[in-house]
Amino acid sequence: MQLDAFTYSDLSIFHRDETYSVFHKLDFTTTIGGRLALEDVFRNPHSQLEDILSTQQAIQIILNNLDQWPSGITNGTILMIEKFLGYQLDPVPKKTTAFECYIYRVVHLSDYSRITFSIGHFQTFLKVMHQLCGLLNKHDAPQNLKAIVSNINRLLSPEPVQQLLSKKADESFSVMENVSNGGFFHQQFRSQLFGLIDIFSQLDAWYSMAVAMKRFKLNFPLFIKQDQPVLEASGLYHILLDKPMPYNIKMDPSTNFIFLTGANMAGKSTFIKAVGLSVFLAHLGMGVPALHFKLSLFDGILSNINVTDNLVKGESYFYNEVQRIKHTILKINDGKKWLVLIDELFKGTNIQDAMRCSTEVVQGLIRINQAIFVLSTHLYEIGESLQKFPNISFNYFETLFEDEQLKFSYQLKEGISNDRLGYHILKREGVVDLLQSLGK
Repeated sequence: MQLDAFTYSDLSIFHRDETYSVFHKLDFTTTIGGRLALEDVFRNPHSQLEDILSTQQAIQIILNNLDQWPSGITNGTILMIEKFLGYQLDPVPKKTTAFECYIYRVVHLSDYSRITFSIGHFQTFLKVMHQLCGLLNKHDAPQNLKAIVSNINRLLSPEPVQQLLSKKADESFSVMENVSNGGFFHQQFRSQLFGLIDIFSQLDAWYSMAVAMKRFKLNFPLFIKQDQPVLEASGLYHILLDKPMPYNIKMDPSTNFIFLTGANMAGKSTFIKAVGLSVFLAHLGMGVPALHFKLSLFDGILSNINVTDNLVKGESYFYNEVQRIKHTILKINDGKKWLVLIDELFKGTNIQDAMRCSTEVVQGLIRINQAIFVLSTHLYEIGESLQKFPNISFNYFETLFEDEQLKFSYQLKEGISNDRLGYHILKREGVVDLLQSLGK
């Protein structure tokens, strides 16, 4: 599934401030390699249904075995293994007899000490990989997980590895075993060890996704096969909110356009991002923040939320809004299934101009029945002229003003809001009084 840099930024999938980063919220990896593998998953959402379902199955098996998941591999373990493999070790004798090994220990004491220090890390790592292999070797495992288990078994099959696995964790090694193992892992088993580390990183990424699902009570979505886009959810919410208000939505070819209105701070942007993030997470193969979520496979997500001006290039805010809409139109006019998210269209021009431009854009976009659109606007006036289009669903977020206080229900309702609360907010925050007191 395609997402461009603007969409990744608009949805805060990656954010420098971890408080606003979806990736950081869902990152429960235990190693740096696992974190990089998870980042790769987030940057490459699946485009094939078979890949999504296979990932779902793999994560479900890990979910079922979280209580038994071994915890012995840490960043320190991986670091010590990689340091040993990168160390210029003096050659170990080809014939590891007792005499040759004793001589090596005396002559190459520094290298021998490094070997003895590293062997424990090798043993820990290999034992955990062996445990994971047994834990994940299920008859109903998807092909991607079966391939991983088969690869682990193959890489653990050499006799020196099996001998190391057979020893107890607190059992000491003889001089011959240390020298022999040191030479084997440093000279003969290097690529296999790096391969096992890569495998663990992939498993660590899936483990993180499973932990996130359990921690935040996420649920696997149901994908349906059909040519036109469908999106249906109950109890949908934004993953970054601690106390979210859930939404229910249903969109299909007959109603593929949500025209969303409401006052500032009423919840429009949060709703739009919640929809986008849930579709994104679904295409990673993991659970989504919703009680029930049903959707078709999407080819991409495009957003128009946090457009900015560009002072260096001399480009205005409105100009960049126009360019983003132009890019969106060119992109989605390809017959593929797109989710298009637009928040407060044409904020960079005057109201009359914005109304005319917004009406033109909406009336053009609704001709594309292979996409699903969620568009918010403060220009509720244009809603009346759009009532004639049967595929537009009109929704709003209600705002109440009681005793000089704003109250937001954050509940998605049917209809069009004509709330204008800007002046009330200005007055409530004391700005009007401050202005009236100027010069006195």
